[in-house]
Amino acid sequence: MTVDTSLEITLCAAPASAPAAGEVKIHGSISATQECELSPVGAYVQHYLRRLENKDANDKSDHLKAHADHTAAEAAKALGDLSMDDEEDEEETDDLLELDPKDWKEQDHYAVLGLSKLRYRATLDDIIKSHRKKVLRHHPDKKAAQGHHNDDGFFKCIQKAFDILTDSVRRRQWDSVDPAISSDVPSGKVKGDFYEVFGPVFAREARFSNVQPAPVLGDDNTPREDVESFYNFWYSFDSWRSFEYLDKEDVSGGGNRDDKRWIESKNRKERATRKKEDGQRVRSLVDNALKADPRMARFKEEDKLKRNAKRNALEEDAKRAAEEKKAAEEAAKKALENASLQEEELKKARQQAHKQLKKEQRALKVLLKTLNYLAPAGATPSDADIAAVSEKVDKIVASKHDADGLIAARTEIEAAHAAGNGLAALDDIVSKL
Repeated sequence: MTVDTSLEITLCAAPASAPAAGEVKIHGSISATQECELSPVGAYVQHYLRRLENKDANDKSDHLKAHADHTAAEAAKALGDLSMDDEEDEEETDDLLELDPKDWKEQDHYAVLGLSKLRYRATLDDIIKSHRKKVLRHHPDKKAAQGHHNDDGFFKCIQKAFDILTDSVRRRQWDSVDPAISSDVPSGKVKGDFYEVFGPVFAREARFSNVQPAPVLGDDNTPREDVESFYNFWYSFDSWRSFEYLDKEDVSGGGNRDDKRWIESKNRKERATRKKEDGQRVRSLVDNALKADPRMARFKEEDKLKRNAKRNALEEDAKRAAEEKKAAEEAAKKALENASLQEEELKKARQQAHKQLKKEQRALKVLLKTLNYLAPAGATPSDADIAAVSEKVDKIVASKHDADGLIAARTEIEAAHAAGNGLAALDDIVSKL
C-alpha cells in the first residue's frame, strides 16, 4: 500500500557570512520518491504473532515462510556461482547440529562452516561463501517460518565460527591448536620411502613458519647445499604458532583484579610450556629426519672417503718421505763405504807401488853388482870406479819414484852393457835426470 505524506521542514536562518541568494550554488537535489514493499519479519514480529490467535498466527506464518523462501532464492541468485545444492556441501551430522554455543571453544569451526576438508587452506572468500550458505540455511527467521521456534543454537555456532575465522589473529590462534591437524612425528626408523613419509610432515609444519616460503624436503637428487640449508632452517625454526586459544578464562565473571591477574599469569605460563613442548616436537622431527635421510648417510660416506683419501695421501707422502730419507741415508752410507774401500785399495796400491819401487831399486843395485859395476870384461873395477857407479845409481834411484822408470833404466843399462857401452848408457841416463 502506498501512502503519500507531506513533511513541513523549517530551516534555520543563514549565517551572516553566507553568500547572497544569487551566489548560491546548488550541488544536488532531493531524489524522487520510490515505492517499496515492506514485509512483516523479524524477532519483534514473531513475538507479536505468538500473541495472536492460532488461526491468525498460522496465516501470518505462511506468509513469513513464503517471504523467507523468496529471500533465500534472491540471495542465492545474487551470489551467482554460490551453489545451494546440498550434494556439494559437507554433511551436517546430528552431533554438529546439536552443538551448544556455550561450548564454542570445543567446536570445530571449520566443520561448522563446512570447510573441514580445506581447513587452514581455506581462503577468506571460501569462508564468506560458506558462511552465506549456512546463514541462508540456518537463519532463525527461516527456521521460525518453518515452525522451528527457539532453534538458533547452531546459528550462533555459525556466527562464532565466522567471527573467529575472519579475524586473522583469532584464526591463527585456532589454527595453532586445530585438533584435526596431526602433530605426530615419524620415528627415525623409516618404514617405506623416506620422502613420502617426511615430506608431507614438513609441508604441514611449514605453515607455522614466520619465514615464507619455507624450504621443502626435496628428493634424492637435491644438491647437498640445499639439503644442508634445509636442515639449518629447521634447526632454527621460527614458529608463529601460539596457544592463546587454550587459555582458561575467568568463567565466574567476577571483577576481582587479583584473580584476573592470577589467571593471566597462569595462562602465560601454560602458553610458554606448550610453546616449548612444540619446539621440542619440531626439533625431534628434524632429528629423526636427519637420522633417516639417505642423502645425509651418503654425504657422510663421501666425507669419510674424502677424509680417508686425504689421510691416505698424507700417509703416502710420509711413507715416501721416509723411504727417500732411508734411500738417501743408505746411499750416503754406501758412498762412504765405497770411499773407504777406494781409500783402502788406493792405500794398497800405493803400498804395492812402494814395494815394487823398493824391489826395482834393489834389483838395479844388484844388477850393477852383477855386471861388475859396468867394468870391461875381465877387468876389476877399482874402489873409485865402484863409488862413481854407485853414486850414479843412487841418483837414478833418488830421481825415479816409480818402478816402471827403474825397470826401463835397468833394462837399458843391461842391454847397453851387453853391447859393451854400459857406462855410456849409465851416464846418458844420469844426464837426463
